[in-house]
Amino acid sequence: MSRSKTFPNLACFFLCALIAPNLTGEDALLPSPQNISILSTNMRHFLTWSPVTIQGETVRYSVEFQGEYEREYANESWIPICECSLITATVCNITEDISATVAYNLRVRADTGARRSQWGTLKGFFNRITTSLTPPPMKVIADGYHLLVELKDMGPAFQFCVLYWKKGQESRMHWKMVKDVSSTVHLDTMEAGHDYCVKAQTYVETINRSSSFSQTQCVRAQGGRSLWLITAMISSAGFALAALTLLFLAWKTSKIFQYSCCPIAVLPDTLKAEEPPTQLILCGNEEAEQCDLMVCVMPSEEVLRLWIQETL
Repeated sequence: MSRSKTFPNLACFFLCALIAPNLTGEDALLPSPQNISILSTNMRHFLTWSPVTIQGETVRYSVEFQGEYEREYANESWIPICECSLITATVCNITEDISATVAYNLRVRADTGARRSQWGTLKGFFNRITTSLTPPPMKVIADGYHLLVELKDMGPAFQFCVLYWKKGQESRMHWKMVKDVSSTVHLDTMEAGHDYCVKAQTYVETINRSSSFSQTQCVRAQGGRSLWLITAMISSAGFALAALTLLFLAWKTSKIFQYSCCPIAVLPDTLKAEEPPTQLILCGNEEAEQCDLMVCVMPSEEVLRLWIQETL
């Protein structure tokens, strides 16, 4: 069933009835609007007609619609479109009134205030399932190694099927269904030096129809040379770090072996002197007679060395 804007449209109907005079007589009628047609693209619907020209008078037009509900359950009544009541333009946006996927009939009438025409009716019915769907405007971006796509927002009813692939590998296409296009969409991570291609189509779930695909756009991954330089720098740094690590381990190992094989001997406290004398005079008697024997005191390190040799 169609969704009829019942209360606002009924109010509009009665308002139009009060404004327009109740005229009779064929000579008082204006010519009916001709060439009534529908222009419908991407779920936006417009009713158009040829103008009625009356010299010296301003001609206004009113539009009404009849959906499935009005035909079958409301005595074939017609609902005025308030936005298109007594307008001077010869086009009416009926998108909000065509709210269901059913057959609609539409009609339009000319009015000068003193006279009005009979209703001119659209030939046949209009169903929004026949709307023309176009591929989405899009922009493919290569941000470094990221494959991105920007899609134009075409309204809440629209989704987008995006196909992308590495050039030369068309048999291995990937696809992604995009519903939210408020931001740039990330598709894939690219390989350096390769081209990647993208195409997209619109899809409307309420009428279960898709558009044709857009023209294919291809981009190449950027920064291949920079990646090589970065890789070389990282490799060089890794080799340098490994070399320093090996040198440190070799030094540490040599220290450990040196300590194990040749430990540092600790000098006994009895051999330590607070103030090493330069010369020691030994006396032979209690009367402090000078001894002929002179003893030279060697440094403690030399004493230690001799002690170690004797113990070995």
